[in-house]
Amino acid sequence: MNDSLYHPQIDFNGASVLITGGTGSFGKVFVRTLFERYTPDRVVVLSRDEMKHEEMQRLYPREQYPAMRFFLGDVRDADRLTMAMADIEYVVHAAAQKIVPLAEYNSFECVHTNVLGMENVVRAALRNGVKRVIALSTDKAASPVNLYGATKLASDKICVAANHLRGKSGPIFSVVRYGNVLNSRGSVVPLFRRLLEESPESDLPVTDAQMTRFWITLPQAVDFVLSCFEVMRGGEVFVPKIPSMRLLDLVEAIAPGKSYNIVGIRPGEKLHEAMITLDEARHTVDFSDRYIIEPNIALYQRQSFLDDGATAVEPDFSYTSNGNDVWLSVDELRGLIQD
Repeated sequence: MNDSLYHPQIDFNGASVLITGGTGSFGKVFVRTLFERYTPDRVVVLSRDEMKHEEMQRLYPREQYPAMRFFLGDVRDADRLTMAMADIEYVVHAAAQKIVPLAEYNSFECVHTNVLGMENVVRAALRNGVKRVIALSTDKAASPVNLYGATKLASDKICVAANHLRGKSGPIFSVVRYGNVLNSRGSVVPLFRRLLEESPESDLPVTDAQMTRFWITLPQAVDFVLSCFEVMRGGEVFVPKIPSMRLLDLVEAIAPGKSYNIVGIRPGEKLHEAMITLDEARHTVDFSDRYIIEPNIALYQRQSFLDDGATAVEPDFSYTSNGNDVWLSVDELRGLIQD
């Protein structure tokens, strides 16, 4: 992947930005990147975890970062979300219940956070006259087989459909869909490292020897989201062109020569992931470093991206982790993990 393609162009100097779930892995890198590249007027971090708020506040003391705001709140709480979004221009909606097995066993909570939470974000953005909203999605929302993926698909549909409600000057809404994030909280790399520390002689648990996944680093994910603010028209699902990896190659990268034990796929898990399905191909264009799934809504003008140099994909196109053209080698995975 060419990192240079992910450098954002939009100017966030003097801007006001809110990120839901902002104390999570993505939120921390997102906030750090904003302050490294820009001088925003206000950065609001919304999260329900008070301990993570306290930890993050130590990194951003008010004396050095007067633009920082920490809002305790839950995306389920529409009133609190509306309050936090006052005078905000740009919103990144990153809050979600993400752990697949937990979602399978706690379905009510998953639906309330991922689906109703997205609705609350839309309502708050409309009430406050926000300029642009990007919701973070997942490859699991494409042909979902688990509740997490199903709720994120519903969330994506709500975000896209919100463009019908904006009128002539309201916020525009789009979605970013990408795969597994290297070293994010709850991902396999921290799990493997912890197991190696706790029991270095034991085999590593591998769900399936054939398993593949899309792979992106946190800085690449942040850069991609920032760049999507520049090109969004409203209603698109942006998909970055990212490499795939084999789970067994990851084991070799983390612990060369280490033995492993096949434990079977967890509830709700896929053997391979898809980011663009065959049914989505007729609405998808290839645009430089990304694919764009265009919304199937009357307000959308397909010619917009075609005029900018995008090309329609083939009717039988799909974008899957096992059918990808770009793969990470063991050495490349090891380098990314060390970085």
